[in-house]
Amino acid sequence: MFMYMPITKSAEKAMRGSLRKKVFNDRRKRAMKEVIKKIDKTVKTDKKEAEKILSQAFKAIDKAAKSGVIKKNTAARRKSRLSKSVK
Repeated sequence: MFMYMPITKSAEKAMRGSLRKKVFNDRRKRAMKEVIKKIDKTVKTDKKEAEKILSQAFKAIDKAAKSGVIKKNTAARRKSRLSKSVK
């Protein structure tokens, strides 16, 4: 479970907390990547459908940026590139 053995009780507790946060962050990142991939796949066939999915992608990207999973500028760049690809 632990990558290294914490020495103190507080380090052990911090480790548990960071593992919980990691799961949450990974889930956020995965959701964001999935919806981006979905748009990239849909753009090739149906642009109208991709425009509908775009708001879901923006929501996922904004949530990831808000919680610190990705940086603000990274979020802006991804949103810009997505909207550019859809149009």
